[in-house]
Amino acid sequence: MQTITGLEKQNGELFSQEHLHLIYRYVYSYVRNQQEAEDLTSQIFLKAVRCLDLERSMPHQRAWLFRVARTTIADYWRAHYRRAATQSLETLVEAGWEGPAAEEGVPLPSSTAEDRVQGILQSLPARYREVLTCRFLLNLSVRETAVSMDLTAANVKVIQFRALKRAAELDGIATYTRIKLSRRKEVCR
Repeated sequence: MQTITGLEKQNGELFSQEHLHLIYRYVYSYVRNQQEAEDLTSQIFLKAVRCLDLERSMPHQRAWLFRVARTTIADYWRAHYRRAATQSLETLVEAGWEGPAAEEGVPLPSSTAEDRVQGILQSLPARYREVLTCRFLLNLSVRETAVSMDLTAANVKVIQFRALKRAAELDGIATYTRIKLSRRKEVCR
């Protein structure tokens, strides 16, 4: 086991303080549970501080930190679903599960805007979801999003456009807009 020197500890604390809120919001956007997000954030920084390369630039360190966060979240969900798969039906029923509430692929109607947004985000492919999360929930710039995802800025812009278009289709906005436009054309003829 490696020991951490005083300088490494000081640099790790400074690094953690600078990025703590950003990483916590990133993690929370994926797990939607305060305690789990706090635990995962601390795990991420423990992993990151051990291998922190101070010779690298700040954008590189931030991108690397997001990669550590992404893999830690993936590990969390992998373990979460592995545990869920081993539970028996009786255990779930005892815990209050009432069975599937909707057909697969059909989202349940949500009562709040946040639930609606989360439902749309979860319906998007992972890369689209990650770009929208970085850009709009974490308020990262296109460049910061590109660095954190190891993409080019142009690629982030394209993915963002496609993600927003797909999100609008999932929400029914695009269909509604097309119907309104087609009705305007009919009236103008």
